[in-house]
Amino acid sequence: MRRHIGLGLTAFAAAAALLLAGCSGSDEPAAEQGPKENVKLTFWTWAPNMDKVVATWNAAHPEIQVTVNKQDGGDPAVTKLLTAIKAGSGAPDVMQAEYQKIPTLVSADALADLTGKLDQGTAGHFPETVWKSVTLGTDAVYGVPQDSGPMQFYYRTDIFKQYGLQVPTTWDEYAQVARKLHAADPKKYLGTFSANDPGWFAGLAQQAGASWWSIDGESWSVSVDDEPTVKVADFWGGLVQDGVIDNKPMYTPEWNAALNNGTQVGWLSAIWAPGVLEGNAAATKGKWAMAPMPQWTPDQPATGNWGGSATSVTSQSKHPAEAAKFIEWLNTSPEAVTALAKVSGVYPSDQPGQAAALSAPPAFFANQPDFYPKAAEIAKTARSFTFGPNVNVAYSAYTDEFGKAAQAKSKAGFTAAIKAMQTTTLENLKSSGFSVK
Repeated sequence: MRRHIGLGLTAFAAAAALLLAGCSGSDEPAAEQGPKENVKLTFWTWAPNMDKVVATWNAAHPEIQVTVNKQDGGDPAVTKLLTAIKAGSGAPDVMQAEYQKIPTLVSADALADLTGKLDQGTAGHFPETVWKSVTLGTDAVYGVPQDSGPMQFYYRTDIFKQYGLQVPTTWDEYAQVARKLHAADPKKYLGTFSANDPGWFAGLAQQAGASWWSIDGESWSVSVDDEPTVKVADFWGGLVQDGVIDNKPMYTPEWNAALNNGTQVGWLSAIWAPGVLEGNAAATKGKWAMAPMPQWTPDQPATGNWGGSATSVTSQSKHPAEAAKFIEWLNTSPEAVTALAKVSGVYPSDQPGQAAALSAPPAFFANQPDFYPKAAEIAKTARSFTFGPNVNVAYSAYTDEFGKAAQAKSKAGFTAAIKAMQTTTLENLKSSGFSVK
């Protein structure tokens, strides 16, 4: 994420709308305002086969028809939406928005506040930490959670058995297993430190108790260099410096080959990992298992999230009430939640619908029938993490700074990378016109 998108904005104005949130449409409660005319909504999303999920809605709601437009995810989706918002035309009614991008979109007045347009019980469908991702610590609501990415530890059961390795339950044990495995076979690693994946590292920091941004009154604070994050950086820097963990990025041909040939024996990843493993290392099916992340404090189990998104209504939608009705159905109704899991392949955030939607394990993990029940328990331990309006700047600084540190295999470089991220993120927030403590 090299571009600084849409952050030259004024500071926040009111406590309930700290991010200058654009509230469009009527303020009447959802129960009092039904569609007064047949409307057509457009929906930008990158989730696979979403048109098939939405077809169920369209069949049952001829008065509110939704057209799915497939988009690229990540920065391209945000850039395209912000361009349309600035132009005053071309924006969709509904947008799939990654949680870490919501502050940026709200600060650009791109998302509608849905307060009063959703059922009162909607928040109860989701874990508190996930719901906070769409409220940003205010009374406003900028979307309905769709999926989340609780992190777990994936490992090759056959190789663990071959070398007599125990599944690590603490980070100290993780380091011990990494050393034992690499000593037994110098070509094998328990994992890799990926300087190309800031979302992965943010999840590890989140598990340790970090939250890089916070809101105090009408001002932001930045604490990328907090104690939990420094602890995580020092831990990985030590393993990389000692050469017992690989220092190559994920999602490269080299990494894919390592998954296939057994030189990458473990992967700290998220709930969506089975799909990646099936696509990149199909021949290893049945050889992997999933376990909770190693813990810093065993009697206080915790995890972080890597990925996840909400469905939001844009500030330029002419039909915010109808759009809100649709996204509520999409992410909380049993039929839609089941379709999201089985047709689109996402891990739904809706807790009541998870059991029915995920009744069988992923095909790649057919050897672990309790995969989803175990994942649900792990997901409940996810800690809160506040993203800021310049997350792209922090993530870009991560890639730059940790790229150098990982290549140099320097523990001191890892610590310095955190300090550099803090300075870059804080100074950018100030120079972009935000109120900063």
